[in-house]
Amino acid sequence: MSAHDSPQQSNPRPLEGIRVLDFTRVLSGPHCTRMLSDLGAEVIKVEPPEGDLTRFAFPRVGSMSTYFAQQNIGKLNISLDLKQPEAIDLIKKVVAECDVLVENYRGGVMAKLGLSYDELAKINPRIIYASISGYGNSGPWMHRRAYATVVNAETGLTGIQARARGVFPSNDPHSHADVYTGMETAAAVLAALYQRTSTGVGQYIDVSMAQTMLYVNEHVQNELFEGDVPNDQIRSFQPGDYPILESKDGFQIVVSGHPAERGTFDLFVTAMKRPHMYDDPRFADVASRLENLAALQNELREWARELTAQEAEDVMAEAGLAMGIVRTMDELAHTDWAKDRNVIVNADDRSGSSFRVPNSPWMFSGSDTGTRGIPKFRGEDNEEVLSRFAGLSHEEVERLTAAGVLSIRLPKK
Repeated sequence: MSAHDSPQQSNPRPLEGIRVLDFTRVLSGPHCTRMLSDLGAEVIKVEPPEGDLTRFAFPRVGSMSTYFAQQNIGKLNISLDLKQPEAIDLIKKVVAECDVLVENYRGGVMAKLGLSYDELAKINPRIIYASISGYGNSGPWMHRRAYATVVNAETGLTGIQARARGVFPSNDPHSHADVYTGMETAAAVLAALYQRTSTGVGQYIDVSMAQTMLYVNEHVQNELFEGDVPNDQIRSFQPGDYPILESKDGFQIVVSGHPAERGTFDLFVTAMKRPHMYDDPRFADVASRLENLAALQNELREWARELTAQEAEDVMAEAGLAMGIVRTMDELAHTDWAKDRNVIVNADDRSGSSFRVPNSPWMFSGSDTGTRGIPKFRGEDNEEVLSRFAGLSHEEVERLTAAGVLSIRLPKK
C-alpha cells in the first residue's frame, strides 16, 4: 500500500490546490517539501544539471538513490541551468503560477540569480517565499557554509552528547539540524498560507538551522540558567541518566524516568518490589541518589535480568513508568504496530521493483495524507511543467535542451 488506511481516501488532501516551487537540495528543504507534498501540495522540484547531491548516495537501485527517493518521492522534477538568462525567464513564468517557493541555498545566492523574494513578489504578490540557511539571511554569519553536523556542533548538541557520555565528541549519525529545520519551515509555510487567506498577499520567511536547533532543544533553558537548583531537584529531567537495562531474554530495554528523582524513585522501588531500598542511606534523598547513581542503576540492572522484556514492561506500566525495547529500525518495521498503522510503504524503484521508505506520520479523519507518487529522475517533467506554466511547445523544449538551458537525465533503457 502507498497510503494510510482511511475511509476518507477519496476526499481532497488538506493542501490540494497549493503549488510549491522547490529549490532545495540534500535534506532540510527536501524534507519540508516532502511534508507539503504528502499533505496534498503539487511540488515542483527544480534541480541543477549536476543533480542533487543525494542522487549519488547509496543504496541505489538501478539509477535511483533510496536516500534521494525518501525525501523527494511524489514531486515533479525539472532541471535547468540557472546561470542562463533563458532559464531564469522560464522560472519566473512558473513562479507566477505558484503559491509557495522554498529554497535552502546559502544567503544571497538566490538574489544573485535574480530570484530574490523582492524580485519574485513583483511577479506574484501572493507568493510565500521560505529561505532555509545555516545562520539566517541576515547578520555576520549569513554567508557561512553550514551542514547539519556543523550546526549540531555550533548549537551545543555535539558537546552536550559528549559530556553526557564522558567521551571525546563525535558526530551524531542523524542530521537533526536538517530535519528539525525542515519541519519548522513547513509549519511556517502553513501559517503563512493561512494568513494569506485574510491579507491576500504572501511574505518572506527566513528560517535559520542554528536558531531552530535552539528552539527545539528542551534543555537550552537549563544551559542558560545561571542560578542554583535545590539539591532535592533534578535539573531539566536529565533523560541521559534514564536507565538502559538488559532483560532475561536478552533484550536491551529503556525506562523513561530518572531513578534518582523525587517520586520517580518511588515508582521504581514499587515496580521492583524492593522496599528495603528506602532504608538504604545511599538512596535516602535526591542528592544521595545522584551521588550513588551508578549503584542505583546496578540495582535496576540486577532486577531486570530476572524478567523477560514483556514482564518488565508489564510491571513498569503497572507502576506508572513507560518502557521500550532498543530496536533496529528494520525490527520496528516488522512489528504488528508498524503493520497495523502502515508505517512503512513501498516506493517504486523505477526499475520494475520497489524499496521501503517511511510513510508520513499523520492520520487525518477527513482526508488521506499518506505518501504518494514515485521518485522522479532529473528533468523528467521538464516538458509537462514548462508546457503547463510557461507555454512551451515540444519543439521549444527540445531546442532549450540542446542549448543546455534545460537538462534531463533519464536512465538508459
